[in-house]
Amino acid sequence: MSNEWSIQHLAKVAGTTSRTLRHYDEIGLLPPARVGANGYRYYDAASLVRLQRVLLLRALGLGLPQIADVLSRGQSEQDALAAHLALLHDEQDRLGRQVAAVESTIQALQRGEVPVAEQMFDGFDHTVYEEEVTHRWGAGAYAESDAWWRGLDAQAKEHWQEQTKRLGADWADAAERGVPVDSDEAQDLAARHIEWLSGVPGTPAAQGGDVESYVLGLADMYVADARFAANYGGDVGARFVRDVLRQHYGFEPAV
Repeated sequence: MSNEWSIQHLAKVAGTTSRTLRHYDEIGLLPPARVGANGYRYYDAASLVRLQRVLLLRALGLGLPQIADVLSRGQSEQDALAAHLALLHDEQDRLGRQVAAVESTIQALQRGEVPVAEQMFDGFDHTVYEEEVTHRWGAGAYAESDAWWRGLDAQAKEHWQEQTKRLGADWADAAERGVPVDSDEAQDLAARHIEWLSGVPGTPAAQGGDVESYVLGLADMYVADARFAANYGGDVGARFVRDVLRQHYGFEPAV
């Protein structure tokens, strides 16, 4: 087996793109082991370990500057990966409990029994943002949106979650590529984002209220709260979303 990988090969096995790997090189996050006479980048085993750490940290919601800071701390690769592994085991445990909860519900329904409430929601936390929503827009907004979510069937929930995940990934990708906030691509994302927000009952966007203040308030929340920022690739992605949405409404980027 070869001890080095071309940029195209590495991108394929890592499930990313050559463009992303070139960007990582340009910002000093993942330099290639060598550059051939033809200008092609080649990566060695150490590069693969570093890329694995980068992708793990991205999945945990860190932005690229934060990842660079983590990688520069001098921790051994083995110790760092052991810490990543512990976090992955925690997530694996949570997902395993969700799987078991859903399987238990299906089995109860098949037997014609009433599912056990204490078992149904193990591993779930659908109220994680209840405090923020209630504080900003009132208990009624949270109650209506929560009732809407509970009323969706499994297929509708899956569709909405996939739409949300795809939107977040598109925001993170645009931020990573340095797309200008006033570009057509960025503003198309802003329009998609506002349309997505408008689809949730109970929110000002859905009720024809002060949509601008609602959207910009959420944009600030994305930056202020790491849980929200994680949906957009971390701090850098969240700031990009905020600035694009501000541009959409005619405001300058926040300082």
